[in-house]
Amino acid sequence: MKKSLTFALVLLLASMMTTPASAQNREHQQMTADVRMLQEQTQQLAITLAALNQALAESIKALNARLDQANDATRKGFADQKLTIDNIVEGVQVIRERSNDTNVRIGSLSEELEAMRLTVQALQALQQAALAPPPVPVDPNAPVDPNAPPPAPAPVAVQPAPTPLPSTAGLSPTRMYDTARADYFAGQYASAINGFEAFLRTFPRSEQADDAQLNIAESQYSQNKWPEAIAAYNLVIQNYPGTNSVPTAYYKRGLAQQQAGQIDAARASWETVAKSFPDSDEGRLAKQQLSRIGTTP
Repeated sequence: MKKSLTFALVLLLASMMTTPASAQNREHQQMTADVRMLQEQTQQLAITLAALNQALAESIKALNARLDQANDATRKGFADQKLTIDNIVEGVQVIRERSNDTNVRIGSLSEELEAMRLTVQALQALQQAALAPPPVPVDPNAPVDPNAPPPAPAPVAVQPAPTPLPSTAGLSPTRMYDTARADYFAGQYASAINGFEAFLRTFPRSEQADDAQLNIAESQYSQNKWPEAIAAYNLVIQNYPGTNSVPTAYYKRGLAQQQAGQIDAARASWETVAKSFPDSDEGRLAKQQLSRIGTTP
């Protein structure tokens, strides 16, 4: 009896001990299955992420290619625009140069026409003098009035001397000016003054008229003729305001006045050019002269 009871207890204990072990095995198996499932899901996620990364890399690569193409197209567009602008600028420069050349030619033709007009006028004056009507002859067979006073002796017919052509006839302003300037640079100041004065008489409205008058003053200055030089510089200032010869005339007039002992007048000339033309070479030279004589403009 006791043996049977003991055997039963042993069986009960064994059954009690074997039941938790089988339950733990099932739980372990479930956990293993869950881990495997998680591993499979992780692998699937990794594969999906890899595919997404590859697709993203391909998209970025395609986008970069498009950006490069857009940049190349933009650079090419800018290059084409710059080439077009350069061609336009070059064309404008060519047109401007041709226009300037045309203006120079037109100016030369105008000068030649003016010279021809003066020559024609001189020739017409000669022709009119040559074709002057002779005195009316007296008929010797005409009846004489006894009460009429005795006739005056007939004047001796004198052939009028032909009027010579002016020395400037047929000369263009450029040729006249260059001839007088050549005399000036050669130191032939008297001939230069005569040439520039003839130029001013013949072509008073020429663009080089102020330069001609200034060269007359410079010729007088080079001969140490201070009063004549001062008067010639005054004509530049009075007759040609606004030209580039005016600053030079003011400054050189001051030098001539200083040489003539007119210090106050020289100071006034230099002060004028220093204040009116401060950025010109003559303005800076005038400031130096004023600083030498102790006056600041």
